[in-house]
This record gives sequence, C-alpha cells and structure tokens, in this order.
Amino acid sequence: MTTIRLAIICDYLEEKWHSMDLCSQMLIKQLQTEHTASIETIQVLPKFKKRFQYIPRLGKKHFAYNADRLLNRAWYYPQYLKKRLTEFDFYHIADHSYAQIALVLPPERTGVYCHDIDAFRSLLEPEKEPRPAWYQAMSRRILRGLQSCSVVFYSNQEVRKQIEYYQLVEPSKLVEAPLGIAPEFSVNTENTSNLDSAILEKIGNHPLLLHVGSCIPRKRIDVLLDVFAQVRNIYPDLRLIKVSGEWTPSQKQQINDLNINESIIHLYGLERATIASLYQRASAVLLTSEAEGFGLPIIEALACGAIVIASDIPVLREVGGKSIIYCPTADISAWVEIVGKVLANPNIAPTLDIRCSQAQKYSWSHHTQIIAQSYLKLV
Repeated sequence: MTTIRLAIICDYLEEKWHSMDLCSQMLIKQLQTEHTASIETIQVLPKFKKRFQYIPRLGKKHFAYNADRLLNRAWYYPQYLKKRLTEFDFYHIADHSYAQIALVLPPERTGVYCHDIDAFRSLLEPEKEPRPAWYQAMSRRILRGLQSCSVVFYSNQEVRKQIEYYQLVEPSKLVEAPLGIAPEFSVNTENTSNLDSAILEKIGNHPLLLHVGSCIPRKRIDVLLDVFAQVRNIYPDLRLIKVSGEWTPSQKQQINDLNINESIIHLYGLERATIASLYQRASAVLLTSEAEGFGLPIIEALACGAIVIASDIPVLREVGGKSIIYCPTADISAWVEIVGKVLANPNIAPTLDIRCSQAQKYSWSHHTQIIAQSYLKLV
C-alpha cells in the first residue's frame, strides 16, 4: 500500500491555545512514531503575519492583535495552503475553529476535529450569545468549512449529541476519537526538580487549590474566585494556583474586592512536566466550568493522582466517571462546603486506584489510531 501524505493543520502558536497545540503535537508525535509505514505526517504551520500590530499607536492595542488574528485565519492561512495543494494527499484540521480553511481544500480528502460547538453559539443561540455581524459571518464560514469535510472527529458522546441536536454535521461523517494524556502526566513520585526556585518559594508549605486553563466566560472564573475567597476564610494559609489565562478586567476587580490578590499565584507558559508537579502537589484541582468540550485538565490531574472537584455537567460526568467529586454548577455554597471537606479529610474523595484507573482509559495512541484508520479508509 502506498504511503499517504497527511497534512496536520495546526493553530498559530501566537494565539496561545495550549490545549489545541497539545492535541496537534501529540497527534503528530504518535503518527510519526506508530504509523510511518502507511502515513507520512507533515505539520502545517505558516508564519503568523503582523499587519495591524505594526501600525503606529494602534499596534499595541488588543484590537490590533485580534484584527491580525482574523486576517491570518481568514486570508493568509488559506492562501498558504492553496499554493501547496499538490504536496499532500489528505488534510487534517486539528482545531474546528480553523475549519474555514477546508473551503480551499478538496473536501473528499479533508477531515476536522470538532472539540466543541462554542464557535457556533452565536448562530445557534444568538439570544444567549449575541455577537456582532462580522463575528457571525466568520462563524458561518467556519461552519460551512466544517460541513464540507468528509470526516468530523469528536471527543465524547456529549459533543456528538450537541452536533446532532443542532444538525451541524451529517451523522455518517462523525467519528469518535477521545483525547489522551501526555506522558509527563503520571502518578510517579513527585519530582520537585520540575518546579523552579521562584515557584517553590511562592508555594512554600501552603495547602494549594489548582486551576489549569483559560479565563474565558464558560470557565466561570468568577465562581472559582468566590469559592477560593470563602474557603480561605476557613484556611487562611490556603493558596490558589492559576495556570494560564489572562485575567479580564472584571476578574481583576473581583480579586481586589475579595482581597485575595496576595493569596493567588498566577503562572504562565509552563512546561507539561511542571504542570504535572503542580497536579501532584495540589490539595485539589478545581474545574468550575459551566461548559466544556472535553475537560483535558481532568484526566491529566487524575493521571497524576490528584483529587478533582468539577462542575456537574454531562461532559465532565462522561469523562470523569466515578473518579471525581461533582458540584452543582455555580452553586457557591455547595462548592465551599465540598472543598472545605476535602481539605479537612482528603479520604472522602474517590481512592487513588479509582482515579488512576479512570485516567488509563485515555490514550493518545488510541486517539491517533482512530484518526489514522479514518484517513486510510478514505483512500
């Protein structure tokens, strides 16, 4: 059988969507390790071009960055690929929010991974998520690209239910390919060498609550901060470690109003091994989201043996099973009560064996095997 040339279309690194970068990196790594006999894997990642950011006075504003993002996604990236169509046999778009690129690719040879349906909320539920006309126009184009693909991968049954409920994609195109866990995340003996002296000094011997992820609205960082502030009243030495994400103005104001700034350790750009060490040290990992596509920090934390407390939403129930503790979404008092109980007695959480067993259900090798076989079937 002839080896096929598969292009993995990645997100611009400048956008700092770390979970999307991880998914494409692990897929490429596994393909190049386990599937070289049938697939030649080529990473596609053009240079991010700055145009608006070079305009005097305007360039340093956030608007200029967003304008460059839109220009690169909508124009430069598709044009880059149009010039290279003869170099690849098949195309895999690793992030569905880049699906507009599919409109310049041969649809019968293109697939996309749909992590969630957030990119289409303004079209599906405009009253709940109002957006300007230009944003909705871009969303329609992304959706057309998604619908044009021959195969659409998804991570769990809850995402599939949403896709089918809104009739976004023909069901026959859908293929489930659960995400996996990078090798750095394991329950091995804690390795403090992955934490530099500055982080260790900040952490000290304090009990820690940990949140890993962005600060976008669906993450409900407002709930996280309120819960932390109230639990800290009971445990004054408690610290909140926030990994990744930029505080919004309202979140900064909330932190000031709650007078918790000195008890928060905000860390950026960490290596996976460092995050693994933080999972291992944390008294509990919190995921306060009101919506998720998968909840990658859950299985990463479980793989490190961490106690996880998460919002009681269907997708997290599906991914976490009986291995994590659930709280009603945005119910501050319930969260405070449960977090306080875990800090007082960690043994009320599911056992370490249960936590690790759940994590072992997820593998990048299995994820990659499904995707590889799907493209080979298209041949």
